[in-house]
Amino acid sequence: MQILRSISELSQLPGPLFLAIGVFDGVHLGHQAVISTSARHAKEAAGTPVVVTFDPHPAKVLRPQDAPHLLTATQHKIALIRDLGVVHLLVLHFDRQFAATPPEDFVQKLVTHAKPLREICVGHEWSFGKGRAGNLALLKQLGTTYDFDVVGVQAVSVNGEAVSSTAIRRAVADGDLTKATQMLGREYTILGTVKAGEKLGRKLGFPTANLSAHSEQFPPNGVYVAEARLAGALYRGVANLGYRPTVSAGNPERLLELHLFDMNKDIYGEEIEVRFLRYLRPEQKFENVETLAAQIERDVAEARAV
Repeated sequence: MQILRSISELSQLPGPLFLAIGVFDGVHLGHQAVISTSARHAKEAAGTPVVVTFDPHPAKVLRPQDAPHLLTATQHKIALIRDLGVVHLLVLHFDRQFAATPPEDFVQKLVTHAKPLREICVGHEWSFGKGRAGNLALLKQLGTTYDFDVVGVQAVSVNGEAVSSTAIRRAVADGDLTKATQMLGREYTILGTVKAGEKLGRKLGFPTANLSAHSEQFPPNGVYVAEARLAGALYRGVANLGYRPTVSAGNPERLLELHLFDMNKDIYGEEIEVRFLRYLRPEQKFENVETLAAQIERDVAEARAV
């Protein structure tokens, strides 16, 4: 997949161009509908489909104190979009200067560098530009002015509820991973980078990979049977999500720790995609580390049985 970083790079691609534009946090069924619709129209017209997204999530810039957790950090989102078979992806850096761009100027720049721009496909409630002044109606007016088509894809529903990043985020936070899976069209995963820890798990006989997640939404605290994808290989294991009350004092950081079965190599700095298969038990505080180690041994045995 070719990743572009500026609108001007669109001029490198053979036209006509068909743009699917959105934040696409989660790359859920609704996002997939926008991307696939654009790709289908491009194929019918022998054009070039391009997915356009933003980094970081606009909410992280516009309202950092109230920004929601992400379903997918940018590197995770890129991987998921690649898995859809997308060939060209334009990732635009989102900052306050970009946020101040009037919607008309944003579209005009797309028109200038796409040779030519044939279609823009978005979710039917998508808003863009300074003050979120741009919407589907304005986009259609601009399409008439600059001679490109506009497609607003209606929301996808699952069990009578509209699929949205907000609904999925709420389901994950509540531990309803079945609902999240249905709306995503895939199982919910978290992409994390392995960082150095205190090596307490190793001392207890169960070495763990401590993951630094990229502001992604966690399910409830507890112990899970988990599956991890590392460098294309799958490993089963046990994940502990929480504050480690037995060994941490004060106001500790919420951590995701992963003990992978039959893993005996150094993976610091590696990226791991974690899937939560089954909830085993809530996080709890034990009298001492010996009692904790005994419980971990039982958790591992149960996870291996699963």
